[in-house]
Amino acid sequence: MLTDFFNSLVTWVGNHPVAAGIVIFLVAFCDSVIILGAIVPALPILFAIGVLIGLGEISGPYAVACAAIGAMAGDGVSYWVGRRWGHGLRNVWPFSKYPQLLDRSETVFRRNAIKSILVARYVGPIRPFVPAIAGIAHMPMRQYLPISGAACLSWGALFLAPGWLFGASYDAVAAVADRLALVLGALLVVLALAWAVVIYTYRWFDAHANSLLARLLAWSRAHPTLGRYAMALVDPNRPESASLAILAVCLLAFGWACFALLATVIMRGEPLLIDQSVFQFMYELRNPLADRLMAGLASIGDVHVLGPAVALTLGWLIWRRRWLGAAHWLAALAFGMALTALLGAMVDMPRPPTVHGGFGFPAVEITMCTIVFGFFAVLIARELPGRTRVWPYLVAGVIVAVLGFARLYLGAHWLSDIVGGVLLGSVWLLVLGIAYRRHVERSFWMRPVALIFYITFGVAALWHAPRAVDPLLAKFAPKQPPISLSADAWWATDWTRLPGQLRERDPAHRWPLDLQIAGPLAPLQTRLEAQGWQVQPQADWMRMLNLLDDAVPQAEHPVLPATLDAVAETLLMRRDSGEDLVEVLRLWRAPVQLDDGSELWVGTSQSMRYTRPFNAFGLWQPQPDAHGVHRGLREVLDAFPSREEVHPQSGVPTLRLRTAGAAPASVQDTSRS
Repeated sequence: MLTDFFNSLVTWVGNHPVAAGIVIFLVAFCDSVIILGAIVPALPILFAIGVLIGLGEISGPYAVACAAIGAMAGDGVSYWVGRRWGHGLRNVWPFSKYPQLLDRSETVFRRNAIKSILVARYVGPIRPFVPAIAGIAHMPMRQYLPISGAACLSWGALFLAPGWLFGASYDAVAAVADRLALVLGALLVVLALAWAVVIYTYRWFDAHANSLLARLLAWSRAHPTLGRYAMALVDPNRPESASLAILAVCLLAFGWACFALLATVIMRGEPLLIDQSVFQFMYELRNPLADRLMAGLASIGDVHVLGPAVALTLGWLIWRRRWLGAAHWLAALAFGMALTALLGAMVDMPRPPTVHGGFGFPAVEITMCTIVFGFFAVLIARELPGRTRVWPYLVAGVIVAVLGFARLYLGAHWLSDIVGGVLLGSVWLLVLGIAYRRHVERSFWMRPVALIFYITFGVAALWHAPRAVDPLLAKFAPKQPPISLSADAWWATDWTRLPGQLRERDPAHRWPLDLQIAGPLAPLQTRLEAQGWQVQPQADWMRMLNLLDDAVPQAEHPVLPATLDAVAETLLMRRDSGEDLVEVLRLWRAPVQLDDGSELWVGTSQSMRYTRPFNAFGLWQPQPDAHGVHRGLREVLDAFPSREEVHPQSGVPTLRLRTAGAAPASVQDTSRS
């Protein structure tokens, strides 16, 4: 994706290709200097520089050399700082306050000094600090420099390679991969956020558990009336008291957040501004490849997936006579469903435009998934030692985050529905968790039940997801507003009201929509097939893997799909036009309808060349001049009534056809402008 800033950067680099090396040197240098390297966001900058290399704006070897020299210079400064101040560096801020900044690097260095220099170059948190540790340890310069030089050279090439590869193939994949990259990037951000929230929240509570328990006990003694309820909750003589105190604090926090969100939604009675903004952002990211992936992920909250895992876990608990756990497990599910249904009936929240029924606020799938995985984490975490207790909560956070993101992408819920579902589920599982932890005394072997639950969930998800993709995509298919045009008015003048080009973020890939067709596509398809054109099925993930296989013939490598208003092509046809060249026709359903009931389509004609960036995979890349393909289509389709005029938006000739009841060529309307 080329933003305005990125376009400006490309222009500057194009005008100053040598000076760009100074920028690369400074980025690599700052990333390697002690302390400064922990602040500078070098990775995204190096990716952008790699894209510029792939686009041909910067010489690749020159950029790698500048990055390697800058990294060596930064490492040299860090080495000198460590050698100059030695262990006294620990008394200097920020190391005096955050000694762990050097502790982790020193641990790595002591294991193997030479290997640590190579490893640290690729590990961001310790990259700028290991050279300083080498200096503190007075590692000989003649031993340090060769290792540092090799590490910096390989680092420069490796960290520039992803952007380099992306830039080299940008023209071919921009229509889809720019959206696909954003979707996958956003999913990774959500997963990282869920991971960080669970890990750091658990660590904070683990470090402050005794303090929280002491404060709760002190508050109980100072407030005898209300304090007796707190004393009933925790007993300082029980080992579970600290965990109960943590759950109680979490319950208060989540309960307050849930109440605040519920009050906000009820008072407004309409989607929040952030709901509408997130929905619009996700809607614009819709593309065929991400659609199927997200639909598969959105299905993991279905009863077909959660049901078997819940049932087998319940059966195991009953078989092992864990009556208390089984009772709480049933209560978690029953009351969770009842609470969700009650709120869904009470809160009259308008649904997203892509939803036509079902629960609104909160999202029932999110609520139940939160309860199922969250309470199972409570169930087994007490049986785990020490900090390993966090991993069931981590699994729960990741599963809920994936499910919430996928359903948000499909437009199944507003953001507030997702957040409300997570908060409501968390409040209820915390209530049950406290009740269960207070009454359970017996421990049990958690590995069998954990294996039963997680393996059953995984198998059910793998079985159900492929079967759920198409129904989910049909259920949440983007709907165009019903705009009607007169068929005669469209034929004469109103054809200009249809879009003249794709609405891509990058102006270079706003391909002109140079075809408008009224009527069924079958006659047009038959005519083109008689001239050697072939229909290409929509490229899915399995066909995408062919791009990596040298043994697959070039003709079988798919042309990547594109979208118009978040909808993939209804018809994609291609024809070989020479060595490494194909002609491509893409047709979408138009965002308007004709009053005579005829179907209306818009499309684009392209010439695409086969390339192999880095000899790693094959891609069909669009060529800038497609007028020859357009002229060829106009001649092939001359049996249909047609008109051609320049579209005011795109500035290119746009061919209009009528395929219904086409007259013979000798009497057809062939007026052109």
